Amino acid sequence: MNLLDPKGPVAAANSTILVDSVFIMLVIVVPTIFAILAFAFWFRASNPRARYQPDFVYSGRVEMVVWAIPALTVILLGGVAWIGSHQLDPAAPVPGTGSPVRIQAVSLDWKWLFIYPDQRIATVNTLTVPAGAELNFQLTSSSVMNVFFIPQLGSMIYTMNGMVTKLNLRADNEGKLQGLSAHFSGDGFPDMMFDVNVISPLAFPDWVATIAKTDAVLNEESYTKLMQQGIEKNRLTFRLDDPRLFDLIATQHIPPGPGPELLSDAGRPHSGGHDAR
Repeated sequence: MNLLDPKGPVAAANSTILVDSVFIMLVIVVPTIFAILAFAFWFRASNPRARYQPDFVYSGRVEMVVWAIPALTVILLGGVAWIGSHQLDPAAPVPGTGSPVRIQAVSLDWKWLFIYPDQRIATVNTLTVPAGAELNFQLTSSSVMNVFFIPQLGSMIYTMNGMVTKLNLRADNEGKLQGLSAHFSGDGFPDMMFDVNVISPLAFPDWVATIAKTDAVLNEESYTKLMQQGIEKNRLTFRLDDPRLFDLIATQHIPPGPGPELLSDAGRPHSGGHDAR
């Protein structure tokens, strides 16, 4: 999950902004460090050549340097962030090769559900995409707010119950990446990770055909069981019974989950304790 090892154009742009911002800030940091050492050495008590000026109050040239360089740096840094953030609008198209792939992601407690409505399949805790294709994500949550993030593809974005957020990405190289939840959501949060398998565009239809042959069916009933709180170690696969399932989740026609509950005694109040509120 190396942020500086991007595998797609969005992550590469994010990495460039990060590196450029660090170098811009070093323009102030490095000279300041050297100035501290130089001043400490020159104005040491044993240096008779150092000028002692106890009445020194104001110097226009010093003020110019002290304020102009940081101001220019902030303007430059702000410009990089402003332009970069607008160019990397999560909903902006990311052109790719072949047909775009629609993926509907649902954050559950504590697992990820990925629905491929056009292919009529679904997976849990594993995301398989063709290299080079534009990936059109729609994201929502089954209960509490969460954050969808694939560090090597870019653009961390929130998932919220009753809302749909959009995200467009592209993976340029075949391989295995890692995705995760970037927002604390209860006891199972540390295990709320998912595999991202980037495969050849020619292999993607074969993978879809294999998943479509599974006996497990995802519909409203099986989804209700799936959304129950718990950590799912297996990489489940389903045939999608109703392509409208994501819309039913996002519009709350399927009631949302209760959210994380306290499963351990670590955070429970001691018996006989009082509510400080």
